[in-house]
Amino acid sequence: MESSPTHPVNGEAGARTPGAGVSRNRRSDPLTLLKAEFDGVRDVWRTATGSVCVADPDAVRAVMGNRHAAVAETSDFYHNRNGVFGPRSAQVAIGRAARDLMRRHLDARREELPGLVAEQLAPRSEWPDAGNLLVLLHLREVLLHPDAPAHLHTTVEAIVARAVLAGARRHHSAPSRLLFRRRALRALHTEVCARQKRLRQLGGPAGPRDLVDVVVDGGGPAADPGDLVEVYLSFLFAVVGSIGFALGWSVHLLGTHPEQAAAEPSWIVREALRLWPVAWLFARTPSRVQELGGTRVTPRDRLVVCSYLVHRHPGYWERPDEFVPERWAGSVPDAAYLPFGHGPHTCAGATVTVRLLEDLVGLLTRDWRVSVTHDGGGPQVGPALAPPRFTATLSLLDGPEGR
Repeated sequence: MESSPTHPVNGEAGARTPGAGVSRNRRSDPLTLLKAEFDGVRDVWRTATGSVCVADPDAVRAVMGNRHAAVAETSDFYHNRNGVFGPRSAQVAIGRAARDLMRRHLDARREELPGLVAEQLAPRSEWPDAGNLLVLLHLREVLLHPDAPAHLHTTVEAIVARAVLAGARRHHSAPSRLLFRRRALRALHTEVCARQKRLRQLGGPAGPRDLVDVVVDGGGPAADPGDLVEVYLSFLFAVVGSIGFALGWSVHLLGTHPEQAAAEPSWIVREALRLWPVAWLFARTPSRVQELGGTRVTPRDRLVVCSYLVHRHPGYWERPDEFVPERWAGSVPDAAYLPFGHGPHTCAGATVTVRLLEDLVGLLTRDWRVSVTHDGGGPQVGPALAPPRFTATLSLLDGPEGR
């Protein structure tokens, strides 16, 4: 349930010069560039743009876990316009309360999932939007409780449509996006202030009804409402965006590898997160001059931790670029697997996220035959790694065409 990683910088490059055959469009894709630069041997290197890319699992864990205070302390989830929302105790309280709220909701609404899948995905659905919208529908009362103002529900749905769905921002002009952002932030700011007032009147938290309450209760009545709005938006992007995209990758892989439909849902989900980690790039700043994986770095450097490359590191994974769910039946190199980050800022909602994904994938493999058609496009690369656009067709296994 963690938010998207730190925004990657367009033009990020890797160790070797990309081949002459790489088109101009592909050169602007930071994932393509890093893949082209990584040779599987030198896994900490200075890129063509001067950043230092980290793909060695041990070095990654040293950086992400901030071993020996190697990097300036930061947070991928709680980062805001003023730096980092804090204190750390508030971050922990918010993360724990959000996880508990999600768990209670999933327990109460688990029986609704089969009907939701049938209604939202069958017989055809357009992805990755279908995954985001299904998650929004299933978790809408986690995002906003039913008695929240109607205009606020409309605002949240509009944020998803205009800013969370893959490629949505390209459909609106810059002035339109700016105007909408101001309106949305104003609406959320007003609601946060109202809930802070309620918190003061009650003399303390009364138990969170939704993620707005989680943020307000954890931040307290004296916290900057603008900061709390940003934390709430991180939750919105994490819940609807990250979980929806992760579901999209699982469905895409199922549809393109029908021979793996009998695999355990947990294996499918973990293998999808390995091949296509939604949170694929994290940025850090060294706290001092030091050597990292044989490369000298200083506080003037920018470190970029690429979980995509870690998850496909040929020194740690057999058949690293192949979809092999059964690898999870045995031992795996845990050190080279970090779909939810690592260290003190590991996603607080990882367990509930995986549980929801496994429930949904389990329903799909139990009840449906899934096939996928797409135009051969690659992943949609941004702050989050979204699946390509594709159409999924679902047919009941016990129907006329079933087994």
